[in-house]
Parts: sequence; structure tokens; C-alpha cells
Amino acid sequence: MIVFSRQDCHLCDLAVAMLERTGTPWRRVDIDADPELAIRYGNHVPVLRKTGSGRELFFPFNEEQVESFVAGNA
Repeated sequence: MIVFSRQDCHLCDLAVAMLERTGTPWRRVDIDADPELAIRYGNHVPVLRKTGSGRELFFPFNEEQVESFVAGNA
């Protein structure tokens, strides 16, 4: 799982905490380090992306939605 985020983003930290509770391996990508990602996501972070399917979950989401997304039900 990829977490698209920015530095000093409290919502991104919240998303990571929710994701960690699922036990899913993840890595963070700072969108500001890549101009194309910064344009693509702008202020729409955090975004979770499944590495296999490329499906994305945009904030706002809650813990139940993260669990469902991880399980492939959303």
C-alpha cells in the first residue's frame, strides 16, 4: 500500500495510524518531492493506493472504510 502525503500533514498521520491498525504493509510517498504527483493530488492528500490494482482511496475516510479498502471490498 502506498500513502501519498505531504510533510506536516496531520490528516496523513491519521491515515497512516488507521492503516497500521490493519497490519497492512505500506510506504509513504511525499507528493511534494515529485512535481507530477503534486499536480495530480494537489491538496487531496492523504490518498491510499493499492500497489497491485492501483485503486485509490481519497480522504475523507474512516477506519471502517480503510479496513474495507484493504480487504478489497471498497
